[in-house]
Amino acid sequence: MSEDKKKSGFSVYWIYALAGIAFIAIQLFYSAESRITIERKQTLFELVDSSGVEKITIINDQRANFQLNGRGLELVKTLKKGEFPKIWKQLKKEPSIDQQKKAEIVLENIGDLGNFENSIEKERKFECARDTETDYLGTILAYLLPFGIIFLIWFFVMRRMTGGGGAGGGGGQIFNIGKSRAQLYDKGKSTNVTFKDVAGLEGAKEEIVEIVEFLKNPKKYTDIGAKIPKGALLVGPPGTGKTLLAKAVAGEAKVPFFSLSGSDFVEMFVGVGASRVRDLFRQAKEKAPSIIFIDEIDAIGRARGKNNGFNSNDERENTLNQLLTEMDGFGTNSGVIILAATNRADVLDSALMRAGRFDRQIYVDMPDLNERKEIFQVHLKPLKLEKSLDIDFLAKQTPGFSGADIANLCNEAALIAARKDKKKVSKQDFLDAVDRIVGGLEKKNKIITKEEKKTIAVHEAGHATISWLLEYANPLVKVTIVPRGQSLGAAWYLPEERSITTSDQLLDQMCSALGGRAAEELVFSKISTGALSDLEKVTKQAYAMVSIYGLNKRIGNVSFYDSQGRDAFTKPFSDDTANVIDQEVSNLIESQYQRALKILADHRDKLEALADKLLIDEVIFKENLEEIFGKREWDNTEFVEEIESSIETTEPTAKPEEANTDEPQINNLKDTPGASELLIDEEPSEK
Repeated sequence: MSEDKKKSGFSVYWIYALAGIAFIAIQLFYSAESRITIERKQTLFELVDSSGVEKITIINDQRANFQLNGRGLELVKTLKKGEFPKIWKQLKKEPSIDQQKKAEIVLENIGDLGNFENSIEKERKFECARDTETDYLGTILAYLLPFGIIFLIWFFVMRRMTGGGGAGGGGGQIFNIGKSRAQLYDKGKSTNVTFKDVAGLEGAKEEIVEIVEFLKNPKKYTDIGAKIPKGALLVGPPGTGKTLLAKAVAGEAKVPFFSLSGSDFVEMFVGVGASRVRDLFRQAKEKAPSIIFIDEIDAIGRARGKNNGFNSNDERENTLNQLLTEMDGFGTNSGVIILAATNRADVLDSALMRAGRFDRQIYVDMPDLNERKEIFQVHLKPLKLEKSLDIDFLAKQTPGFSGADIANLCNEAALIAARKDKKKVSKQDFLDAVDRIVGGLEKKNKIITKEEKKTIAVHEAGHATISWLLEYANPLVKVTIVPRGQSLGAAWYLPEERSITTSDQLLDQMCSALGGRAAEELVFSKISTGALSDLEKVTKQAYAMVSIYGLNKRIGNVSFYDSQGRDAFTKPFSDDTANVIDQEVSNLIESQYQRALKILADHRDKLEALADKLLIDEVIFKENLEEIFGKREWDNTEFVEEIESSIETTEPTAKPEEANTDEPQINNLKDTPGASELLIDEEPSEK
């Protein structure tokens, strides 16, 4: 069990509430025990008629209190009718006759006062006294109860809005709303994660280890006049291990470590974010040397806009301004190192990124082949594996996978093996897990007509044919027409890992993507809606070639890519240029479509043979294509043979994946046309 024990739900407010409830209960209990009550006026009239009543007092014109004399005691003792037995039963609790006579009997409701007085005083000639009593408890409750209810509602709403008792010194309490919510790792408390648990990321680890080493042994650096960087910003795609590196720092560093998210500063109340920043740095300075880690810093670090009322929030900007001042302002900030992580460095404010605040920007990229192997070795430790499992093969089958993807893959493979009642996880379980994660859940029971199935088979055969016959198309591993996820069919490729991509490679990939629709037109003389994902990918790719990468002769060596995202609502080119871009994109796509038609027409017999085989087997592999087309001369023979030897033809295999982007900085272009290339040809079902 970790040292972070859950906080008890007990609060001092419960003591106050229980004390109040006990006080009210005692008052009600003793008031009920100290008097005898009757309900019928006739009982009192009978006692008065028998001269058994000593005294009657009318209280607040609502009830009558009376006491019995000796004759009255005899009557209630001997008579067995009405409420007399009840009165005597209560009177017997008194130890003496004198105390019984002094016992007060109450008629709770006298009804109409005039009628009651007429019955007692005029008819029975018995004088009644008058008195007034004040119910202090009832009066106090009547005044305080509404205010108490309002306070409880306000307390509950404020508690919910402020996080309901979050970490960081009671940050969820209404009076501590401006306190920092950072989680402190100090005095032996750590995350139990060390640098040994971080596989790959050697360059990033080297930078982070240096910061930890400075905190452990500062004299080594200060003796030669060096200064440790004030801050380090971890930048990279999701799942690459930025937060894991920070956890390792918390586990390795022997100094106080404050961890929180950028959203922890955000609150609906004005001034709260800036107050929390001040409180965080105050605590860090008190415990210096120390480290502050802010995860997802883009929540408060977005670039400040000129128009505050349109594209920014005053409270968020105030929080950012306070953070900038604390990191490198007029006051001293020695001994506090800032770590931050984000996957959206392009939206951060330039003042936050400058030297003196974040002196180092550490890019945490997708792992390469060797790094993926190291990550597999970490995540395979808790699994029971077959001895024949080759980690090198798994690393080669997962290009483009992040560390989080690999962790999910290992877990999914273990789940698949357990579902099949296996005692150990095999290679095929990992291949099935890749299919499950990338392609989706297999749907063999999906209702598809024969005509639709034939269309899907021809479509996928078109993709397979073009990719097989073009030099720079990605090597195909498997083609299937079994519905999986939202797709009706898929062609699975194993892309090579590139750092840059040439225009010939992009054109071959576009032609291969258009091969499915071209095959439909060639065979059926009509086209369907099944090429939606193909057209989307090709269109984005074409616009990227023309307007971003500068690969079009007519547009020239011009790029309209905005890495800072500042032209979101404006075009960086004229309307005439926009028309030229549209024309060039259309010409580029149509030229590749005609190229695909020509290639398929020249090999129509092989295309139809492949489609027929696909209709029969539903899943075909690389060796099936070799039987029809022959060996593919551009393949990496050694690697291809290794993959082929591992394929079990009775099960789906291999891995489609995203191709690497063309330039390192283009990794941020997730929503930019052509920035990423999906190499699964998914035929979406009609929506």
